[in-house]
Amino acid sequence: MREWTDPAWRAEAHAWIGERLADLGKRPVGPVEQPHVQPWSTVLRVPTEGGAVWFKANEPALRHEAALLALLAARRPDCVAGVLAVDTGRGWILLADAGSRLREVLEEERDLRRWLDVLPLYASLQLDLADDTDELLGLGVPDLRLSTLADGYAHLLDRLDGLPSAERRRLRGLMPEVAELSHALAAFGLPETLQHDDFHDGQVYVRDGRYFLLDWGDACVSHPFFTLSVTLQGVIAWGLDDVQGSVDVAPYLEAYLQPFVRAFPAVDLVAAATTAMRLGWVCRAVNGHVEGQLEQTRARLRMFADGRP
Repeated sequence: MREWTDPAWRAEAHAWIGERLADLGKRPVGPVEQPHVQPWSTVLRVPTEGGAVWFKANEPALRHEAALLALLAARRPDCVAGVLAVDTGRGWILLADAGSRLREVLEEERDLRRWLDVLPLYASLQLDLADDTDELLGLGVPDLRLSTLADGYAHLLDRLDGLPSAERRRLRGLMPEVAELSHALAAFGLPETLQHDDFHDGQVYVRDGRYFLLDWGDACVSHPFFTLSVTLQGVIAWGLDDVQGSVDVAPYLEAYLQPFVRAFPAVDLVAAATTAMRLGWVCRAVNGHVEGQLEQTRARLRMFADGRP
């Protein structure tokens, strides 16, 4: 959005930040920086006497993140960095510094094993929110539950201008399979809940031995295992050197499933995860499509259709 760099918008945002910091007894000690400007959001860094704080603003379609973060901070403060203030109407968020991104930590350590701690932490959060779907939807979190996915897929294909006709025909031919896989996954009986939908090493932060799970703007209410499409197939499987299939994801899947094993000991969770990892790319394509970014959506749809980007 062009407003992110508009002087009037920046002045309004700076004023809100200043008021919230005053409420918190924090004093700025340097100029506000704007390290992140994207059409869908912007981030400002504010140095204070007690360390940096971070302001985030989202486009209207993602403004629910502010209310969602407030809920997560109340329910699972161990998973979410300090939420200092939110303006749910404008979708503005003020956060304490969360430390170092997991991406840089893994690169420095040359080891992926931290994911073995992060994944069960995230899964436990999903289980804790499994009874709160109505509240989540009421906050504006998108509804991508299994009952909606086939219709969402069909609607997405109608919106994809520029898609080659042969590719469109092939993807339309897979519409019955989306419905069949949705029914098969539902039959496992696992609760639908909050699903981050873009859970990668740039969204996890490490501070003082703790992990913080951030950037919930793409979150939706859907099958919990849809997370595994991006996290396992799209990130961990590529390893530290970005080579597809270079890492065996089985130990990471096992780590993620640990909390679900305790909650649903009679369910074949590996079978459910196998189905979900394929169908999850449909969820990601439907939920994450941005007008004008056709190639990204096509890559996600190819992961569903072919198992490769």
